[in-house]
Amino acid sequence: MNDFRKLLIVPAALGCMLTAGCDKKAVALRPPPQPQPTVTASRIPEPPPAPTMQTRPPGPATTATPPKSGYPDQATRDRIDTLLARISDAYFDYDQHTLRPDAVTTLQADSIELRDILTIRYKLVIEGYADERGSNEYNLGLGDARAESAKEYLVQVGIPAQQMSVISYGKERQICTEHNETCWQKNRRIHIVAQSKQPA
Repeated sequence: MNDFRKLLIVPAALGCMLTAGCDKKAVALRPPPQPQPTVTASRIPEPPPAPTMQTRPPGPATTATPPKSGYPDQATRDRIDTLLARISDAYFDYDQHTLRPDAVTTLQADSIELRDILTIRYKLVIEGYADERGSNEYNLGLGDARAESAKEYLVQVGIPAQQMSVISYGKERQICTEHNETCWQKNRRIHIVAQSKQPA
């Protein structure tokens, strides 16, 4: 009886051992479970900050520069007046338009101031005059010839011809109204004025 129990126990024990060994082997061969990914709330990137307006520190107010005009400012006008005050009239003999020696001396001395006037965007106008004797037409022609004589001389001393013009007033605009030679001599003259040129 005992032998019979031993026969039954031994196979049972072997079966248990084999079964356990298989289970252990199977368990050992089974790969470990993959870790479940943890779901985290996805972070939405924040939008970049809106650009801020660059503000400059307040500075002095700027005003639009007015367009340049052909007319001088007061300082330039004062300088022109000073130069013109140094210019003397040149005088002529009766019924003549040729320059006398004293007229040449006067124009030669004037040429320095005249050049200075031309450097500040001015042009020169040479006015010719006659005394009251003779017709209007004749004196207009005589005044024109006198102004041209003065212009020709100034060109010779270096004043550009294109920056000078002539005009005759004949016996108009008399500076002396007495009817004698002393007064007539004052009216037989050329007079130089400056005019502003329009900007190029």
